Amino acid sequence: MDLVVIWIILIAILWTGYFVLEGFDFGVGMLLPILGRSRYADPEDAEKRRHVMVTTIGPDWDGNEVWVLTAGGATFAAFPHWYATLFAGFYLPLLLILVGLIIRGIGLDYRGKVNTQTARDRLDLMVVIGSFLPAFLWGVAFANIVGGVPLAPDVTAAAPYNAAPYVEYTGNLFTLLNPLGLIGGLTTLFLFLTHGAHFIALKTDGPIREDARAWATRSGLVTAVCAVAFLGWTMVNRHAGVAAWICMVLAAVALLAGLYANRLGREGWAFVATAATTAFAVWALFLALYPDVMPSTTDPAFSLTAANASSTHLTLVIMTWAAVIFTPVVMAYQSWTYWVFRKRITTAHIPDHVVIEA
Repeated sequence: MDLVVIWIILIAILWTGYFVLEGFDFGVGMLLPILGRSRYADPEDAEKRRHVMVTTIGPDWDGNEVWVLTAGGATFAAFPHWYATLFAGFYLPLLLILVGLIIRGIGLDYRGKVNTQTARDRLDLMVVIGSFLPAFLWGVAFANIVGGVPLAPDVTAAAPYNAAPYVEYTGNLFTLLNPLGLIGGLTTLFLFLTHGAHFIALKTDGPIREDARAWATRSGLVTAVCAVAFLGWTMVNRHAGVAAWICMVLAAVALLAGLYANRLGREGWAFVATAATTAFAVWALFLALYPDVMPSTTDPAFSLTAANASSTHLTLVIMTWAAVIFTPVVMAYQSWTYWVFRKRITTAHIPDHVVIEA
């Protein structure tokens, strides 16, 4: 198989891993003010619920972010022209995503180190905002990458950098907030909410587990509507092939299976199902995108393709050997981490001293 095709597949796998793993982290963060409320209007119980929710992702959230760093690095090395055009054109949304990830990390790291409830509430707000921003904007970004954006040759550059594949994005932030982009953002937002609710139900017990299952049903139905609209629109717009349509159908089936498993109280299968939904959706998008990596709505001749945006053959060979050696090591370590922290936790496991008066 051509190394260019192999690296398109590997980058798709990296983004799949990121959205599957970081997706439930975003979901837990967004659900903090919803599932973190006490049924009895008890501030101490509410704080313990929020503490439990943060603890479910505490050992893994920062490790899950490695996937996006690797995906970005792999894109930079394997497809430098794609990387340059994408990161220059999508600068503002990517900056907002980065800001969201930073403030979320601060909130998660420091909420257990402050001495007042007021400070914890502010840090919780940072976690919520830092989860909402990436969850929505990643969907906006991928909807535009696959759907196409205005590209044109970089006329300000000297030869040979003023011809394909040296193109630049000619739109702005509001260009990306088109109907398809907004639907894509809502799709990832509600998918991650559902995925996070299933994870909380899987990792906890007691009232918070019941509330998470109830929320997963509601958000899952909204996810189904948004996902059908977004993926269907994208498949038609890109004249996608049979493989992309099959992945779309599998994503829909997996989501419905997850909702059914959640209703039966089988949280493990529900979580696996939303993970499969996320994976099939990412694969459907990449299959619809290929052989382009960044289609142009200005003129198809200005589109970046996997072939004209790739690095040299030697670079791809070196990267392939590095991936073969180190990827299994990283995946084995991360799998071991999840196995070690696999037990359920409840508010009964949270000591009373963590609740401090404002």
